[in-house]
Amino acid sequence: MRRHSEELPGLLDEVIDLDKNRRQKQTLLDELKSELNNGSKLFGMLKQIGEAPVNLDNFSPEQLAFTKKYSSIELVNNQLLSKQSLEDIQSSLRDLSNRVELQNEEAASIDRDLIRKSSLLPNIPLPSVPDGNSETDNKEIRSWGEPPNMDFVPLPHWDIGTTLDIIDFERGVKMSGSRFYVLKGKGARLQRGLIQWMLDLHTADHGYTEIYPPFVVTEKALYGSGQLPKFISNIYRDIEDDLWMVPTAEVPLTAMHAEEILSEEALPINYVAYTPSFRREKMSAGRDIRGIKRGHQFDKVEMYKYVKPEHSLEELETLVQNAEIILKKLELPYRVIELCAGDLGTAAAKTYDIEVWSPGSEEWLEVSSCSTTEDFQARRSNIRYRDKTTGKNTFVHTLNGSGLALPRLVIAILENYQTNEGNVEIPEIIRDYIGFNSIERVY
Repeated sequence: MRRHSEELPGLLDEVIDLDKNRRQKQTLLDELKSELNNGSKLFGMLKQIGEAPVNLDNFSPEQLAFTKKYSSIELVNNQLLSKQSLEDIQSSLRDLSNRVELQNEEAASIDRDLIRKSSLLPNIPLPSVPDGNSETDNKEIRSWGEPPNMDFVPLPHWDIGTTLDIIDFERGVKMSGSRFYVLKGKGARLQRGLIQWMLDLHTADHGYTEIYPPFVVTEKALYGSGQLPKFISNIYRDIEDDLWMVPTAEVPLTAMHAEEILSEEALPINYVAYTPSFRREKMSAGRDIRGIKRGHQFDKVEMYKYVKPEHSLEELETLVQNAEIILKKLELPYRVIELCAGDLGTAAAKTYDIEVWSPGSEEWLEVSSCSTTEDFQARRSNIRYRDKTTGKNTFVHTLNGSGLALPRLVIAILENYQTNEGNVEIPEIIRDYIGFNSIERVY
């Protein structure tokens, strides 16, 4: 059990037992339906014949067996001598029909339990995924850049944002409650410019098609992408219309081609989308909840791929590189981490996290998580393509990755580009998008 989940072994046993019961139930149902079918045909034939003796040579063995089992009709030299048992057969058919109906109801109940339980099962980690129990067992694959050499003690972003009057924590809480904040002035423009720049980079340089999806989705969409039922307590919901606020653009981008058969020529499909993301974050005490690192609402640019199975791992590496180039162009030090089996997300078969160094917070912050789900989401969403060679419909593989996530990218810029005077320089690559070169203190 490579995922090292305490609940998973018991859940697997339940799914196996339910599947076994369902197969046994189906065998019984098939037998009952066969008897009901043969008995109905026999009853119809006998009813049409009348009272004369009937030669049964043309009756099937199943029909003869039904006659012997469910009626008192006397057979002598394969001749039907009496018709008084037609009522017996009719009564037996009614009983059989009731038994079939009951068994169908029981089978449907097992199906519901089987779907509910099996939908909680996570994806299977790929053989190349390292073993491990938690994030402490994840492996650093590579790093890029060096932390800035500062001749002063760097401030965390919550102090920088307050001093520069670009983040308002108090008014965010006043408007919406804890874990909300307001970006003001150049802080808001910085985030907006970053989003536009990343979308332009991914579409112009990396070949993605930009999508502007709805920010609310159906329950079916969340199930298809793997967020439900496991993360139901983390997702905001409009009960009246039964719509759910997106926790990530991955959800609507998966649902875009649900229940579709794509042409092989259309693959790969590369989408990129900006959405806000809404999540009921489970907060811990201390530094983890300071500033804008974790909130119930944040912005994100998401990359998404539909690919043929044999290209899945190759496309995952491309996805990671597309995310990395953002940080290289911003000249922010980062590292790439391969997640161990015990730290994988529910839908992921293999995942790389990209973490950027934030000197004021003194920690690595995840700004991207890139995964292949193989056919996990495609099966749940019924997304296939027609293979020209075999002529068969085959499930696609889907991949997703942040490219990149805000506001942690904003945190990294504020903390890495701060100056001794308390100002923040803007990375040169985005100055045209932002419209200014620095954020300066107003005395």
